Amino acid sequence: MEISRQRIGIYEIDEPLWVGGMGVKISGWPLVLAVLQEGCMGTLTSMGLGDLSNGMSYAEFNRSSCAALKLEIEMLQTALRKAKIADKPFAVNIMGALRNADDLIRTAVAAGTKIIVYGAGIPLTLPTVVEDPTVALVPVISSARLAKIILDRWKRYDRTPDAFIIEGPLAGGHLGFSFEQLEHMEDFSLEKILQETLAIIRPYEDACGRKIPIIAAGGIYTGEDMAKMYALGATFVQMGTRFVATTECPVSQGFKQAYVDATVHDVQIIETPVGMPGRVLRNEFLKRLQLGYIPKPSCPFHCISSCKRELAGFCIAERLDYSFRGNTENGLIFTGANVTRIDRIVSVHELVTELMDGVRASPLTLPGTL
Repeated sequence: MEISRQRIGIYEIDEPLWVGGMGVKISGWPLVLAVLQEGCMGTLTSMGLGDLSNGMSYAEFNRSSCAALKLEIEMLQTALRKAKIADKPFAVNIMGALRNADDLIRTAVAAGTKIIVYGAGIPLTLPTVVEDPTVALVPVISSARLAKIILDRWKRYDRTPDAFIIEGPLAGGHLGFSFEQLEHMEDFSLEKILQETLAIIRPYEDACGRKIPIIAAGGIYTGEDMAKMYALGATFVQMGTRFVATTECPVSQGFKQAYVDATVHDVQIIETPVGMPGRVLRNEFLKRLQLGYIPKPSCPFHCISSCKRELAGFCIAERLDYSFRGNTENGLIFTGANVTRIDRIVSVHELVTELMDGVRASPLTLPGTL
């Protein structure tokens, strides 16, 4: 398969590979820099940055909601400055469900961010927050129906998304599907959603006179998997899980080793405090939680208004932070469905080389090519 440079908005990317935004702090600036150096697109997370510099627990950090929000902004500004060292465009992932999502978006744009990825929500009014047309806006969706809703709504702002990220049911972390839908994943496969979305966006592409790239994500593991997505019409693919097990990823060694050691029996889907399914690795924390042995969380931050931490028995950000630091037995470990295929920790260079070599070796062809 022949691969050429692709465009998001006005920005060209050498390799059609994105590394997704993973919180808390997983897709931090060290990983973003390493990915950009390989000619791929890196995505900086904006979630859970606020305790980077002080080592406090979330309970301590969140004693003052206003102070916590301010510190979160300051830590994002710090991460942005470090990521800009690469002097290449990179994306910043914003969770729309966060109380301060708009402030985080404005902070990122003011710091020179070229691409905003908006997930965990439907960005119906995002063009009013980012009026600069040179900033590419990329919503994350899980269905063609959502693509149409966003495209129709943005007409009133004379704006069209610069791309869509489609996350299928094999993705890591929170999933944009109900538990009932996940019981019939064959009806909601990434391939099916990709084809439906391509059909939906075609008239909008004709109307705006340009291509709306699709970035396929969720369950993509090899170069051959990537080639299949390109052959089906995706412009880019996005990966997350495989890049956690790289030397440049800033998570603890224990976190990475949990990926290497994972078996099929360790992967499970739970209901998180925000009422959504999430794919995680089974550990002692989840076992104790199910037995009722975990103390109720005392988090006054309320970063997500819909969070029911008291009913669920834990704070997502706090438990993700535990794992980030290395306390994996007491933390939450989000992961994609293919984590059990990871058997070693490699450099970003090694991984990207393996993946792109696999794409170029594939006998599949791009749509419209011989």
